[in-house]
Amino acid sequence: MRTIDLTGVGVALITPFHHDRSVDYEGLQKLVEHCINNGVDYLVVNGTTAENPTLTTEEKSLILQTVISEAQDRVPVIYGVGGNNTQALMEEISNFDIQGVTAILSASPYYNKPTQEGIYQHYAALSQCSALPIILYNVPGRTSSNISAETTVRLAKDFGNIVAIKEASGNLDQITEILINRPDGFQVISGDDNLTLHMMLLGAEGVISVSGQGVPEIFCKLVNAALEGDFYTAREAHLALFDLTNLLFAEGNPAGIKALLKLRGVCGDTVRLPLVSASANLTEQLQTSLSGLEI
Repeated sequence: MRTIDLTGVGVALITPFHHDRSVDYEGLQKLVEHCINNGVDYLVVNGTTAENPTLTTEEKSLILQTVISEAQDRVPVIYGVGGNNTQALMEEISNFDIQGVTAILSASPYYNKPTQEGIYQHYAALSQCSALPIILYNVPGRTSSNISAETTVRLAKDFGNIVAIKEASGNLDQITEILINRPDGFQVISGDDNLTLHMMLLGAEGVISVSGQGVPEIFCKLVNAALEGDFYTAREAHLALFDLTNLLFAEGNPAGIKALLKLRGVCGDTVRLPLVSASANLTEQLQTSLSGLEI
């Protein structure tokens, strides 16, 4: 099935909220336009950056439809579907309305810490019931378990609709093993903004980024230059963004990126509990860092 192309910059969209913490759909539309108009290649909806654990089923559906409608087929839309109850996830995927969606992104099960065989069997079950291509998501810092290179490659070879991995382990040796042993057509995507250049130098095809929606002008420049083999330009963009990217995660995600988007006039910075908005001190640091960029 490997027909999807994830080359370039994808962004894990935030969910804008009003001050009363209701979803700001107009802000979401503005964010989609901000991303597409500044070169983003595809959009990811309902990831962890979207605060999806705090969203109702109805909100998730309307958020997805808002993004699809605003994107107007200009870029692919990918939908985040994850959990640690495999059977429930299979039912959700089987009943999912796939119209307008290019693929699903599914994080490895969190909290219950399955073995590598358990992780394999989990994704094997999802593969069997999904009408859409599946992107694996390895983010041990959030799930407390790692998808090994061996398991990733095994899944990639055994299931044609498992088309890529968003790799956020931070382990470049593991990522290199995947790049060496992956089957043809299986793509490796950075899930760590500040390791994107390093991973692309090794052969990764791009990134699903948080900071890319805040400063798409520079992040797209970084990735596009790397794809063209212009690593001098890519390095300059990486160095320009390095401090800002670290600041974005200093008080957790998505508090930082929401503060940055507010500074840029895209949408507000409200988050839902148990998260809290970025502190005044962090916001000031973000403003200083942003003012030093050529945008």
